[in-house]
Amino acid sequence: MESVNTNTTSFEQATDTGTGMGMGMGKGAGPGVRAGTGVARGTGRTVRRAGALAAAAGLLTAGLLTGPASAAAPARPVTAPPTTLTACAFYRGTALTVPGQHGNRVKQVQCLLANRHYLTWNDLAGYFGAKTRTAVTKFQSGHHLPANGKVDTKTWHALYS
Repeated sequence: MESVNTNTTSFEQATDTGTGMGMGMGKGAGPGVRAGTGVARGTGRTVRRAGALAAAAGLLTAGLLTGPASAAAPARPVTAPPTTLTACAFYRGTALTVPGQHGNRVKQVQCLLANRHYLTWNDLAGYFGAKTRTAVTKFQSGHHLPANGKVDTKTWHALYS
């Protein structure tokens, strides 16, 4: 394969002179064929330019797809709050929810607590157990509510706000 001429001043000059990205048949390719281009004399510039543009596009695409790993955005820490909260659409009400219950009200409490990082997303089981009660108690303490572990009207309003 030919070496790329780095002394050319423009892309067009490189394609016109036959240097660069030609297919290359070498010297003495035969009558009617330009040495080093693999293109018959009659087809000339258009075919070389199309080939060079296709090769350049391929190189650009390959460079974009396999760019350096350092160019990627740094990973967000696990403890960082999400930029948007997950929509919790299991229940929309303020009925008293206490340990031992299960169902959509409990899932709603767990989802709202998971949005605020008091529970993990794996804890959305729909059962109001010890983990949920501990999370509710911590949430209530942090929001100046009576820390009794029961989700009453005031706790619901704090969870929704």
